[in-house]
Amino acid sequence: MANFIDYYKTLGIDKSADAKAIKKAFRKLARKYHPDVNPGDKVAERKFKEINEANEVLSDPEKRKKYDKYGKDWEHAEAYERAGGRAGGNPFGGGGYTYTSGGAGGADFSDFFSQMFGGAGGGASFGGRQRRTSFKGQDIEASLTVNFTDILEDNKQVITVGDKQLRVTIPAGVDDGQTLRLRGQGSPGQGGGPAGDLYITFRVTTPPEYDRKGADLYKTQDVPLATMVLGGKVMVQTPTGAVNVPIPELSQNGKRIRLKGKGLPKYKASGSGDLYLDLLAQLPTSLTNEQRELFKKLK
Repeated sequence: MANFIDYYKTLGIDKSADAKAIKKAFRKLARKYHPDVNPGDKVAERKFKEINEANEVLSDPEKRKKYDKYGKDWEHAEAYERAGGRAGGNPFGGGGYTYTSGGAGGADFSDFFSQMFGGAGGGASFGGRQRRTSFKGQDIEASLTVNFTDILEDNKQVITVGDKQLRVTIPAGVDDGQTLRLRGQGSPGQGGGPAGDLYITFRVTTPPEYDRKGADLYKTQDVPLATMVLGGKVMVQTPTGAVNVPIPELSQNGKRIRLKGKGLPKYKASGSGDLYLDLLAQLPTSLTNEQRELFKKLK
């Protein structure tokens, strides 16, 4: 009896796993068993091929549907159905065979397809031609640290991944921890399979005076005490330059002023966020005699 390959078991996931869980499990195992990490290790090489094969099937909704029905011989499903096969019947017009998904007393789909197509294994034979199994290359994960000023507009940088250099566009307004996928820029495929993808996670260094929430920025702004009381203007630094901001008379600590459009660019959208200033009275650290007398009168 042919060995049944359980792709779910290969990836260590449940049959109810969604696409996200499948992807996560595959990437974890691919990193562990990749030939570059285990040079000359035949066991690791075999495991790597198995998890690639499992991922290729389970990550594709149509292939996964056929696999769930026919097992590892899902690739022959159409030929089987054209031959008239169905559970409990003989596709060749005779009687007697019972095809099940496994279990005592009946041949599984793997047995049936081995008889019908001459075996599967490393490649099924169709009319004397050997089908070569191909595997997608491993995905690569990398991080890229960028300065606050690098995300004020689309910015191009050259990065080195492995032994190749790539010109990467840093999108305006990209957030810290955000990941960008570059198709086909991962490790080469095997057996003619496609290359993997490159996932770049951005690390954006935000100046300590700002708190960032998406495209909006928040900042505590010191204002001289006299300006808080009498009103006036203060010079405020924004990401795009300094601006004069009017301060209303008798402003209280914690009063918030919104500077529309003075935040960061919105990621893959038009316009910019806002800059919010939380006012804080700046108390004097020393007084002249005249100032002291004025404060006494005020008291």
